[in-house]
Amino acid sequence: MSDLPNCPICNSKYTYEDGSLYICPECAHEWSIESETEEKKVIKDANGNVLNDGDAVTVIKDLKVKGSSSVLKMGTKVKSIRLVEGDHDIDCKIDGFGAMKLKSEFVKKV
Repeated sequence: MSDLPNCPICNSKYTYEDGSLYICPECAHEWSIESETEEKKVIKDANGNVLNDGDAVTVIKDLKVKGSSSVLKMGTKVKSIRLVEGDHDIDCKIDGFGAMKLKSEFVKKV
């Protein structure tokens, strides 16, 4: 017997697959199989605050810029961040530096 998930609405164990959907016969709720496997990664700053697209953050320590002799100073404010997948999970533009990717562990939410 296959291990199908319980219904997220009524918690029924009698769900079944129909193409790319799971269906609950008790409450007639339908949801996609992809939504079951996709879980949005929660990205947090150095203090544990949840970050969202469009937030403003501040750099908490001096960061060396790879491929350059310049340093991104502590306290630099970054506006309108965009969260992306990968090792460096923040994509942004910084005045004086241009487009840059940052790790969320080196910023704090403003």
